[in-house]
Amino acid sequence: MPAAVLLQANAGALTNFEVLDFFRARGASKDPTRVIAKVAQSEYKVYDYLVNSPACSQSRQNINEFLEKVKKYDLAKAEILSVLNTRPAGPVDLFAIIEDCEARFPDEVLQEIIELVKKTLPPPPVEMDPEEIPDGNEETATLEHKGDKITEDQNEDEEEMDQGDEISEDQNDDGEQMDTS
Repeated sequence: MPAAVLLQANAGALTNFEVLDFFRARGASKDPTRVIAKVAQSEYKVYDYLVNSPACSQSRQNINEFLEKVKKYDLAKAEILSVLNTRPAGPVDLFAIIEDCEARFPDEVLQEIIELVKKTLPPPPVEMDPEEIPDGNEETATLEHKGDKITEDQNEDEEEMDQGDEISEDQNDDGEQMDTS
């Protein structure tokens, strides 16, 4: 018996987890050859997106637990679906999801919803790109710094500046005087 059975066409919107589960049931995976599965090449683009979204670490049990506990907040089905699909990290994220959020819910309730999300919906696993993994060579290793990648040499330059080589506002990074007139 197939894992996914279509009972009624257009019965409602699906969560990202349900779509991902459907693709996995059809054989989709991260296999680089992708020749065995019954998934169209265009569907792999959707699959690739979903395996890097919060849906990849969710389960039916997580979703059912969330659905049961979120009932008391009287959210619309579309709002619940958006919360499940995006897994908001803070109350400010709910303003983009919930219609008339500020008028409908005080800040305390928004924080309760976020706590419910954190308790019932697991965060997506963090994957590092192969480029981000240091290979042991100190000259080529990269470090994360305020969201931007910088080389280790640049990091050392910043450390030297922190140790007393102050640059005034009218000097460039090399310490040369800039024309400020």
